[in-house]
Amino acid sequence: MPWFYYVCRLIVRILLFLLTRWKVSGRENIPEEGPVLVVSNHLSLADPPLLNIILDRPVRFMAKKNLFRFKVIGKLMRGLGAFPVYRGRPDRKAFRQAEQVLADGLTLVIFPEGTRSRSRQLRQAFPGPSLIALRSGAPIVPVGIAGTDILEHGMGILTRPRVKVNIGRPFYLPENAKELTKKELTTYMMEHIAELLPEEYRGLYGRQGN
Repeated sequence: MPWFYYVCRLIVRILLFLLTRWKVSGRENIPEEGPVLVVSNHLSLADPPLLNIILDRPVRFMAKKNLFRFKVIGKLMRGLGAFPVYRGRPDRKAFRQAEQVLADGLTLVIFPEGTRSRSRQLRQAFPGPSLIALRSGAPIVPVGIAGTDILEHGMGILTRPRVKVNIGRPFYLPENAKELTKKELTTYMMEHIAELLPEEYRGLYGRQGN
């Protein structure tokens, strides 16, 4: 990884230490080597850099293309390993890049909801991540983030909010995955994320099976 990547990581680590009180559970669930697809809920612009320093592996991110319009944010995102993807429509170039990241035995981070949840609750997720998992066969590591949403509210950073990150055990799509619909695969993946979140964050996927 280029030197700028490590400089960005250091800057983010310092900012998170100054602005939040964060705690991580489940670091031991992160495979030390080989391809890994990390899927997480998304509350704040702080989530990608937060995961970058927590995962302890060089990572690549899929991030919506609109973020790269802002020079400073775009430069930081690229510095942390992000690459753009169009949201809401197929982006073959981004999907090929994502599959190549996993084929190279690296870590790919995706937020299946495609955007930040303003209500904190899990929203309807896009099927892309589950299709990437199906095609790559890579293990999936679910992550639940709580607390970064406070950073989105102006004076919230002055309170040094508590941020909790739960990293779940790696899992694979079910053996009959090819027989399931895109919605069923996506739900299967999102329920693993929901299990790592407080009840009030689970939203749509907290009601599954009830």
